Order: sequence, then structure tokens, then C-alpha cells
Amino acid sequence: MSNDQSNQGDRSPDSQKNFDVVIVGAGSGGIATASSLLRRNRELNIALIDPSTEHYYQPGWTMVGGGVFDAESTHRKTEDFIPSGTTWLQQSVVEFMPEQNQVRLDDGGNVTYAQLVVAPGLKLNWAGVEGLERALGENGVTSNYRFDLAPYTWKLVQELNGGKAVFTQPPMPIKCAGAPQKAVYLSASEWQRSGKLKDINIEFYNAGGVIFAVEEYVPALNSYMQNYGVDLKFMHDLVKVDGPAQTAWFKTKDDNDQEITVETKFDMLHVTPPQCAPDFIRDSSLSNDAGWLDVDPATLQHTRHNNIWGVGDVMSTTNAKTMAAARKQAPVVAHNICAALKDSAPSASYDGYGSCPLTVEHGKIVLAEFCYGGKVNPTFPEWLNSGTKPTRLAWFLKARLLPFVYWNGMLKGREWLAAPKV
Repeated sequence: MSNDQSNQGDRSPDSQKNFDVVIVGAGSGGIATASSLLRRNRELNIALIDPSTEHYYQPGWTMVGGGVFDAESTHRKTEDFIPSGTTWLQQSVVEFMPEQNQVRLDDGGNVTYAQLVVAPGLKLNWAGVEGLERALGENGVTSNYRFDLAPYTWKLVQELNGGKAVFTQPPMPIKCAGAPQKAVYLSASEWQRSGKLKDINIEFYNAGGVIFAVEEYVPALNSYMQNYGVDLKFMHDLVKVDGPAQTAWFKTKDDNDQEITVETKFDMLHVTPPQCAPDFIRDSSLSNDAGWLDVDPATLQHTRHNNIWGVGDVMSTTNAKTMAAARKQAPVVAHNICAALKDSAPSASYDGYGSCPLTVEHGKIVLAEFCYGGKVNPTFPEWLNSGTKPTRLAWFLKARLLPFVYWNGMLKGREWLAAPKV
């Protein structure tokens, strides 16, 4: 255990806590930022605010749903990754008071900061689809976006011998935009390996108009969709699920551009829920018109408050909302905060890097890496990674190296291949 519970201090409603840096959210982005800050200055007085005692490696859930990872390998205790010397306040933030440099906690107490990092992630809006919440976990309805349901996905894949498998993708933005189709590929790959694919009708309902936003990767992905016989249905947004009846409804438009609702039966339904910023961000003065934390896309500094910064999925930036993005963002924010504490201007810049290892089959991955504007931005030379084509090396990276880098590098402030551009 790397954190003493006594670090939490006085938790009475009238308590006043003062810190150099307060970080809202002890997920991947928050912990990585705290660790990167302490790598630069061990004397910083830092607080992490988060009520959750559980920590998850969420990129691994797709692999759990594909029978590659065991679910427990993606799970740790939060206390084991709170950086030594950091104060962990196991509470929730209910209000931001930027003019007073304070946040209010759910126990009524206030916390004062010199610099604030907002990194609570985003909200999975399961209630945004009628009937979905009560349908999940039975009658073939599942989602790799929940730790407890990813093993059910794999169970369904193994048990399905024929019929219709439906996969959905909601409107953007969502975390890990490739995850909905990763579920398609890994399921179809298993059915192909077991000889069941010919008896299974696969449909992929995508609320968007393209399979992937970075066009250089589209040819490889389309070839796999064709190989698996997937029926691609664009501009179809899931609006209702009836689990016992095994029926799903989608909003789309007809040939006359009139909105209609279509229904389909299923034997297996993998749902990616609609997503948005957390309520306490959307309802605060820190958000933009769409509800996201309003930050400069390069420095990640708030557009209206110079001592507030963002990391991870909560931000208004146009990068892909992936773990790889947060891994690059945390050092940028750490560098700029250290500069700000010395009354210097932010000099580190985030280029919008994101990565999406698209698991197109068991043993091969198309490693999509890109930055702002959809520009391909590979970490490795093409002779090593084969660019936009599926490789076994990329599978090894996803299945073996990236979990190690996450637990032993990113969360501990080791900025392997992630040092900020200054």
C-alpha cells in the first residue's frame, strides 16, 4: 500500500484544506499527472480527490470480451497507486469555485488550491437508451464498456452457434472510438476459428457515417468487415432495447431524409452506450456549450482560468479519447503546472496524439496512431510496424507491453515515449 489513510486529514464539513495542486479524479489521467508532477518536484503538496476504491485498466476490457485477458488482470485497488506523499481525499467534488481557488466536496468542506487539474473522465450514459439498463447482463445483451459485463461478452461469443449478432456505436465523442468495432472483429474472429461464422449474421449499426475517422486506416478495416461478412449500417443510432424480446430499435433517416425508427431482432447484442461529460462538469462554469471542460488544445490550460488544467476524456479537445492520449497529456500538464508555480508561461504542448490498437483478428492488430486533424502519427518506423496494415507485432504490443507500461510506467510518472514537447 503506497498511501496512508491518515493522509486524508480532517474530513469534517468545516475543514479547510490547502494544497499546491488539487487533482479531481484518481483515474489514469489524474494519477499519472500526480506522479509526473512529483517526478519534477517532490516537495509539491498534492491532493487527489476521488471516492472510488477500485482502479481499472479499461483498454483491457475489449480483450476480456474477446477471451484474451482475464477480467481480474484489469483490476487493482486505487490505494495501491496513489503516489507516496500525496493526499487522497475519498470524496466527490460537488462545486467548483474558481474565483476563490476552491472546490467544494460532498461532505461540505472546501479544498483550496494554487493549481487545479480536472481529470474525472466522462460519463457512460446507459440511461440514454430506453430499456438498456435493465436489459444488460441477460438475454444476450452485453457491453465491453463495463468490467462486470466484458466476461459475459466472451460467454455469449462462445455459446452462440447461429443467428444474429448486433453491435452498436453511438454518436461521437466516445472513449476509445475503435472499441465498438473491436468487439465485432474479435467476436467474428472467434466464430471464424470455430467454424461458426457461416451460420451467424453480423450487423454493425454505427451512428456515424464512416467506419473510422482517419482514412488511411479504412482500407484494412473494410477488408476485415468484408471477410467476416459484416453488414455495415451507418447513420443508425440505438434508441431502445427490449431484452426479453431480444429486439433493438434504431433512429435513422429514409431516402427522403425523414427521420424513421427501424427495429431488428438479435441473439446477441453488444452495446456501446452514449457518452457525455460528468454532470458536475456540465453544470459548472468550467464547461463549454457542449458540456466539456473548456481548455486550450495545446497547453491544456483552461480558456478562462489560468490556474486550471485538464487531462483525459473530460476535455473539449478534438483528440481521440484514449488511454494513449491521457498518457501524453499528463506530462504536458505536469510541465506547465511546474512552470506556472514559478510564474512562467506554459511551454509544453500537446499535439493531439491518440492511439487505437484495432484488434482485427486474434493475433493481429492495425495500430492506428494519429494527432489533431486526423494526421497519421506513428511512434515506430514503418519497417517495424507496417504502418496502416495489421501486424503481429502490434498484437504483442497491445497484449503484452501496454498493460506493463500502464501499471509500471504511466501511473508511476515514467514518461516512456511520452516526454512533453517544449
